[in-house]
Amino acid sequence: MSKNLVGQENNVVSQPAESGQDAESTQAGGKSLWEKVKSLLGTGQQSALLGAAFLMFTSAIGPGFLMQTTTFTKQYRDSFGFVILVVTFLSIFAQLNIWQIIAASRLRAQDVANKVLPGLGNVIAFFVSFGGLAFCLAHNAASALSMNILFGLDYKIGSLVIGVIGIIVFLYKSIGVVVDKFCEVTGIFMLVTLLYLGLASHAPVGLALKSTFMPHELPFIAVTTLVGGTVGGFICFSGGHRLVDAGIVGQKNLRKVGGYATLAIVLTTIVRIMLFLAALSAVVAGYKLDPENPAASVFSYVIGPAGATLFAVLIFSEALNSLVGAAYTSVSFLKTLSKTINSHERGSIVAFIALSTILFEFIGQPVKVMIVSGTLNELILPLALGAMLIAAHRKDIVGDYKHSRLMTVMGWVVVAISGYMAIRSFGDIPKLWLE
Repeated sequence: MSKNLVGQENNVVSQPAESGQDAESTQAGGKSLWEKVKSLLGTGQQSALLGAAFLMFTSAIGPGFLMQTTTFTKQYRDSFGFVILVVTFLSIFAQLNIWQIIAASRLRAQDVANKVLPGLGNVIAFFVSFGGLAFCLAHNAASALSMNILFGLDYKIGSLVIGVIGIIVFLYKSIGVVVDKFCEVTGIFMLVTLLYLGLASHAPVGLALKSTFMPHELPFIAVTTLVGGTVGGFICFSGGHRLVDAGIVGQKNLRKVGGYATLAIVLTTIVRIMLFLAALSAVVAGYKLDPENPAASVFSYVIGPAGATLFAVLIFSEALNSLVGAAYTSVSFLKTLSKTINSHERGSIVAFIALSTILFEFIGQPVKVMIVSGTLNELILPLALGAMLIAAHRKDIVGDYKHSRLMTVMGWVVVAISGYMAIRSFGDIPKLWLE
């Protein structure tokens, strides 16, 4: 974001919420509900940090998150707890590496990559924007399904609804502020919903806890898949780029950046555990999950007839948040490579969402496009994180910043795992077009 926009955003955030008569009435009668909500979510730098964490959190728990978690729970039962434990540690190291190096260098991921190897950042930006566009298509599809369940709307009309809402979000003058608040409020709704689901399931917690540390099997494929689903693609960069836009960079902010990066992963892990426990309770009880939509089956098992409705509302919220996150992050990768996009950021994001909505109305094979783009997206984490780890030890990029050796070693472990997953997935692309 240009200096003008960043300065404008900071001014908007720091302005007093009340003045004159309104301030007097507030002092006399207490804070309004909205003021209490804003106070809870924070203001200024705290709000931007929390917004970055929730942007990453809500981007990570899209509709695919629900499908992966319930499917693997059905397959590995209580041993899936071990997978969650391993994925949590690997994701924290990936997230901390990326956010801290972005903050130390004061540069976005594509700019760091271009300094490491000229042209690499452009390649990563292409993969992110192409993958982001395809995932916007998927979120359009998911929201269309939820609107059909809730209101009986035609799928194309449902897709238009989420597209319009997504565009409205970015019509606000200060992009960062509205993205922060939007992700915080809807993220809290999703967190509370999945907490309720997990607690109401009366799951065999003792069995799950035991198998978390002493699993019956070691499902490596589940680990690699969930690492990519948690911090792969644009997800891990969404919050980091938000911090650059807000000016929360430099070594003086590294402790805060690390704390909120960890918070994002912890929130993601909490909701995954809750969904795992709910799914495990259904599997242990012998309840047959619908292979086409296992997550919806879990909601119906735990909550009853109202479960389908709550699931549809949750899917709509997740799809909308992921749409916002994908569009915002995709454009953030492109704007430093194009002066036109940089000077028309809001218009570029609106155009990005509009394009994905229009494509959903006409595209012929969205599933195959999603799989191919998802595979390309899997290249992003090993390429970008690898470039970050190299940059972390170059003074011309990070100055006198000293990156932790442990962080570096664990970062390369994540690069190896995600790289293996990307190579493995690429072998399946030709099969799609031969079917």
